[in-house]
Amino acid sequence: MIVEIAAGILGNSLALLTDAAHNFTDVIALGLSWYAVKLATQPAHSEKTFGYHRVGILVALVNSTTLVLIALGIFYEAWHRFLAPPEVDSAILIGVGALAFLINAGTAWLVKSGSEYDLNLRSTFLHLMGDVLSTLGAVIAGIIIAFTNWDWLDPLVSVLIGAFILWNAWGILRQSIHILLESTPESINMDAMVTDLLNVEGVRDIHDLHVWSINENLRALSAHIVTDDVLVSAGSPIQHNLNEILTHKYNIRHATLQLECDCGGQKLLYCDIQDVISTHQH
Repeated sequence: MIVEIAAGILGNSLALLTDAAHNFTDVIALGLSWYAVKLATQPAHSEKTFGYHRVGILVALVNSTTLVLIALGIFYEAWHRFLAPPEVDSAILIGVGALAFLINAGTAWLVKSGSEYDLNLRSTFLHLMGDVLSTLGAVIAGIIIAFTNWDWLDPLVSVLIGAFILWNAWGILRQSIHILLESTPESINMDAMVTDLLNVEGVRDIHDLHVWSINENLRALSAHIVTDDVLVSAGSPIQHNLNEILTHKYNIRHATLQLECDCGGQKLLYCDIQDVISTHQH
């Protein structure tokens, strides 16, 4: 990062300075991701009954937000350079860009493992892949500038890099907010799941159903299951069959199922939880 800053100033290259700024955020992103991975292994306790699984989602939210801010900063600086393109030292741009490309590609490869299934690691991997493309773009721009003197290619490469960063950051940001709002996992078809649960022998109705994600891979469910007025021992096979469907078909391994007989009253499929303040006002 320090070498790129010096080379970017000396060679008058926005592409190198852009990559140096992105590398600085990578240092922060890697540190936060390491801390989140370490903290997530801590066991649950009385103050954190779900443990620390959500820490990785918070880190992914922070990382994706910084990526958006970086992209906007790149666009702002590139616009000024388009208006008055400075002369770029193509030799410095190519040499330092090639060295940075090798370092960034190696670091990204080290982080790639596990990024497919962990939002925290994926946000860090995208930080690093943004650097890989930044430095590759800088090298290509430097080669073309060396033969054509088209100095405007330097800010153009920065804009393309910024667009790539913004596109990927938005996906991580949207998914992080989706999980923090405890929305239904996108891959679950609720209508199909309710139908499957109702088809279990002994199930008469379902209400107060909630499905959410604790992190990207850990899903939870709670529901009231209406059965006939049977003994607790007769309800155990019903609960077992429900858990089998939830685990193997919908990857929900943390389910809280309350079995009850039909005692009348209004029972909504998706519970309408009223705020305490709103209740007092009424």
